[in-house]
Amino acid sequence: MESDKVDVESTEFNNIQHTDEEEDRGITLVDVLEEEAQLEEDANAVLGGSDDKNCTYSLGYVKRQALYACVTCIQKCDGKAQLAGVCLACSYHCHDGHELIELYTKRNFRCDCGNSKFGANKCTLEVEKDSVNENNTYNHNFKGLYCTCNKPYPDPEDLNPDEMVQCVVCEDWLHNRHLGQVPPSDSDYSEMICDRCTEEHHFLHAYIDLSDIPSKSDDPNYCVLQHQKNKDVISTKATFWPEGWRSHLCHCLKCIELYQSEKVEFLIDDQDTVEFYEAKGKESKQPSHNDQLMMALSSLDRVQQVEAIHEYQSFSAELKEYLKKFADNNKIVREEDIQEFFGKLKERKRQKIQPISHFCR
Repeated sequence: MESDKVDVESTEFNNIQHTDEEEDRGITLVDVLEEEAQLEEDANAVLGGSDDKNCTYSLGYVKRQALYACVTCIQKCDGKAQLAGVCLACSYHCHDGHELIELYTKRNFRCDCGNSKFGANKCTLEVEKDSVNENNTYNHNFKGLYCTCNKPYPDPEDLNPDEMVQCVVCEDWLHNRHLGQVPPSDSDYSEMICDRCTEEHHFLHAYIDLSDIPSKSDDPNYCVLQHQKNKDVISTKATFWPEGWRSHLCHCLKCIELYQSEKVEFLIDDQDTVEFYEAKGKESKQPSHNDQLMMALSSLDRVQQVEAIHEYQSFSAELKEYLKKFADNNKIVREEDIQEFFGKLKERKRQKIQPISHFCR
């Protein structure tokens, strides 16, 4: 990707004499495009694997999908909030204008939108639904609370904001400072299991040290776990696991029964990981047009390039200001909202370039 990018800044812009005001801005079109490309990639990773037009209810308990909790629609029974999650499509079509909590992704979940937890508010995409989804699991994330500290994110009262990481077992999000130890750099681990889950699923201790895991055997009765038990590395803290660690887990019949009894059989599913989900989401989206734009810029002369940059920066600022209104009011941005923005932009441009008649006396 990087080798194909046209480096407009280095090949064309170095010879342009910028004004002091332009230099003070400290931003170029290249910077804007790279930042937006990263944001687009992140969004595709989370939402790309989910359907934004059709409710996922008919698919049953989806292996992994983007979910939201609707604060506006939460019903209370005996003074307690009814925890519920809705799919991406329902967040757009059934909960437009509502206050939503983004839950990132959850595994093995069936959309709750319109069931008994929502009272008289029915799903507009899938009318016929069971009153409850008995196999759904919920945690305090569905209330907008996270970590062992049970705080919202971001926490307006937190004077020292901290990054959060998700446990691959319970799927709660924890602050780095509440993991029990300083986490390694992002490049040194792929997944994290919190201290509570590491302690609850004791068999994990046998796999903390992967340096001496024997090769898998074709014998379904051969147990890797049994071989490792005398080498348990006991941990009372969060554990950090390298890429591919799940492939070392034993697949013998006895261990599979163990995973099922502890409800963690997803650990031996190659498609369970967030990494797999995100990669699938990125692949399902069309490539960004940023590279094409950079190619087009490289064909312009220097004056045209500077004019193009100013126009793009103006457009980018205007779009961000427009989208900020939705963020401030916790509203979902719909396709028609974007169409409205570009429609007004096109009309202003038409008025700007419309010929002005000159009358001579």
